[in-house]
Amino acid sequence: MPASRVLPTEEATALIELVREISERELLPLVAEAEATETFPREAFRTLGRAGLLGLPYPEEHGGGGQPYEVYLQVVEEIATVWASVGVGVSVHALSCFGLATAGTDEQREKWLPEMLAGELLGAYCLSEAHAGSDPSAMRTSARRDGDDFVINGAKAWTTHGGHADFYKVMARTSPEKNGISCFLVPAGTEGLVADPPERKMGLTGSATATMRFDDVRIPAERLLGQEGDGLKIALAGLDSGRLGIAAVAVGLGQAAIDHAVAYAGEREQFGQRIIDFQGLAFLLADMEAAVQTARAMMLHAARLKDRGLPFSREASIAKLTATDAAMKVTTDAVQVLGGYGYTRDFPVERFMREAKVTQIFEGTNQIQRLVISRSLAKNRTGHLHTDPQENT
Repeated sequence: MPASRVLPTEEATALIELVREISERELLPLVAEAEATETFPREAFRTLGRAGLLGLPYPEEHGGGGQPYEVYLQVVEEIATVWASVGVGVSVHALSCFGLATAGTDEQREKWLPEMLAGELLGAYCLSEAHAGSDPSAMRTSARRDGDDFVINGAKAWTTHGGHADFYKVMARTSPEKNGISCFLVPAGTEGLVADPPERKMGLTGSATATMRFDDVRIPAERLLGQEGDGLKIALAGLDSGRLGIAAVAVGLGQAAIDHAVAYAGEREQFGQRIIDFQGLAFLLADMEAAVQTARAMMLHAARLKDRGLPFSREASIAKLTATDAAMKVTTDAVQVLGGYGYTRDFPVERFMREAKVTQIFEGTNQIQRLVISRSLAKNRTGHLHTDPQENT
């Protein structure tokens, strides 16, 4: 357990220990082969679902775990420390449930949410389009009302779990106005919904990413979440939480890189002593540790704000920015610590480095995070982070 980890309850401590045990026993033996063969680990998600780990931040009355975000993010971190592709998948699944959980009617939640939160149904999130990655208001995918149905046409790019999910949370345009975007819950297997072949990616090769195509996809109007025109609001509200999920994945990647680098440096000898005893390398490891612990602290600060109902959008962007930049540097440094071995696929640090890169890109590029942060500063000229008085007790 990282030295900086402080959990709010004994129950949370036991939960993290359970997650670590499941990750090491059930996930770790599968990672290398699944990533090498680009195999989607559907059974891994079933394992996590049976353990109650796919609905942790949602209310117990709907089948969730009722855990604060502070705890949920540390669960994601533990999973990502072992398997980043699955950590990303857990975060994406939670984001896919967000629209129904927050904007759905009581009847919709009772009908669909329990299976989703129990992990019996795996979710995907369709927001980005090839021409409008960072500008969702420019999307062209449309949903046309036809009697008691909506008919969806268009294409959604970069869909995590694309072709493997059981349901898709889809943003589509229902009117020509800039914010005329609505949110829909579309079941897999609906006629006209198909997945392109998965993207061939640098990293996270166990996580399927595909363009989803909607060709006259007809769904009942009861699958509209919220009101027509609420889609962009639902999407942007969910992204703040999703960015924290990616921050947790990045912290997990950084922690894994440190663990492997320290273990190697403690065993490898040169010139008659362990290389960890050379000050140049020891200081590099110290900087790596400081970077990951700093990122973790920012992530948890943002989570505590969210848990207490305080504004956290700026802090979510800061957490995502700092954690993913730290992950990129720390995983690169881990390769350097291992030298030539770090550049081979016999050791996992080269995979960590490839996986870290995409964390700086998805859920809003780090350039977008800087835009969000700077605009927030311009709007609120004090520039102070929101304070959580309980962090000082």
